[in-house]
Amino acid sequence: MVYQLSVVELKARLDRAPEDVHILDVREAWEIKLCKLPNTVHIPISQVLFRLHELDRNKPLVVLCHHGIRSFQVAHLLMREGFTELYNLQGGIEAWAREIEPHMSTY
Repeated sequence: MVYQLSVVELKARLDRAPEDVHILDVREAWEIKLCKLPNTVHIPISQVLFRLHELDRNKPLVVLCHHGIRSFQVAHLLMREGFTELYNLQGGIEAWAREIEPHMSTY
């Protein structure tokens, strides 16, 4: 199952135990250059299936993109590949910038 996670909930998890959450950013390289969260794994959506070995299956995995649509698709793909604790970041990096880091660049 893919769970929805708000940016407020992600921020609370990161504040509590950042080492317990892995974040996968599936945006394109040009998007990452504009804004990003620290300590994320960046794998563009087109490369995810080829780079599954870079992801830790034993920790919760939060998938993010710009608005949460691509990440939702990738989370479902990962579920079919055997990942079990998957979260889609609702609203993506745009929501993070709006609600958590208002000084973050947006596009």
